Amino acid sequence: MAAKRISDEPAYVLHRYDWSETSLILEVFTRHQGRMALVAKGVKRPSSSFRPILLPLQPLHLAFGGDAEIKTLKAAEWQGGHVMPTGDALMSGYYLNELLLNLLAREDPHPLLFDVYASVVQVIASEHGEVLESALRAFELLLLREIGLLPLLDAQTMTLLALHPTERYSLVPEGGLRQTNETDRASLSGAQWMALQAVLGERVPFTTTLRACADVATELKPQLRTLLNYHCGVSTLRTRQMMIDLQNL
Repeated sequence: MAAKRISDEPAYVLHRYDWSETSLILEVFTRHQGRMALVAKGVKRPSSSFRPILLPLQPLHLAFGGDAEIKTLKAAEWQGGHVMPTGDALMSGYYLNELLLNLLAREDPHPLLFDVYASVVQVIASEHGEVLESALRAFELLLLREIGLLPLLDAQTMTLLALHPTERYSLVPEGGLRQTNETDRASLSGAQWMALQAVLGERVPFTTTLRACADVATELKPQLRTLLNYHCGVSTLRTRQMMIDLQNL
């Protein structure tokens, strides 16, 4: 049986590992095949045409094939559109990649999530810092929903009681959405949670979720961070720790 070959597949490089003196193992996120591991043979040679292309946060079209767990990269084309982010924007992009590496199983397609990721990368590369936090919160919500780790946001998780619009509720790892006291800054009103639930169900949810996150990004951040760390099995993600260390310097 001939090995399957995939051509012209939209993709982003999430991470790169040394495989030999001249080759790399790539962790890539593709639109139709999901997260994949590819070997890029000879890519570290100065003469390789792949060398300047296979970078994180750059839109690519890839061709690859093989019947092993790690496929072989056959071709790569940069799709253009933006330059490599720098500074805090670059660290935000690496943060997205770390989440995908930790939470997505290999060869499990998530085309909608791929499109959301591409949209957030465009925000990161555009240097529109005023919407970056909202874009990150929107991505976190949509990622958790896509992989089945986000509870319904219009009811209390343990009791399934409806939310009261003016009461405060917090999202916690082992209890889902639960009522909290009014002084808890890491909480949202019932009306705000219900508004988020409404936009998450839309057919093309990124833009509307981005807008819905704009007014609640500060309160959402610690809740989503705790939930994501819990499901990743860590106390702090590596990219987050790197940002803390850089700020301390």
